[in-house]
Amino acid sequence: MTARLTLRPISLDDLDAMFNYTSSESVARYVTWEPHTRLDDTKEFVEFILNGYQQGNHLLWGIEYDQKLIGTIDFVAIDDKHKFAEIGYVLSEDFWNKGIPTEAVKKLIDYGFNELKLVRIQARCFEENIGSQKVMEKSGMLFEEILRKSMFVKGNHQNMKMYAITDDNYF
Repeated sequence: MTARLTLRPISLDDLDAMFNYTSSESVARYVTWEPHTRLDDTKEFVEFILNGYQQGNHLLWGIEYDQKLIGTIDFVAIDDKHKFAEIGYVLSEDFWNKGIPTEAVKKLIDYGFNELKLVRIQARCFEENIGSQKVMEKSGMLFEEILRKSMFVKGNHQNMKMYAITDDNYF
């Protein structure tokens, strides 16, 4: 919980709300997946999440605002040996520019350092994704580098911007 948000597990009851934003061209522009064109696309994704919960290898939460699912946030990767993780998030465009992803990212950073005892939390975004860069900066992450052509997405090699925060500069 944050001041405005509830971070909670995803369920099959979330299909319609999730399809609402995963089918958006604007939302899918800066993520690795194509916009969902059928509710079954979203159902497959939710079933993937639920399977990950059952296997104990998913730390993914729905972002709920005003009792409505409006996005997700997760640790897309965790390295237990080196004590670092990477955050990923997606949000309905109806809620962009309201500080919501920043609030959710700060909560996940807090969870990562205080509960998981991580020493580094990082996030990446496409070089041209200014909105996500602002979220990371407002969340206390520092820009580290541009990873040139580091991800092949939607038929192109993408430059990714890397941001991170470490336990010694967490505040």
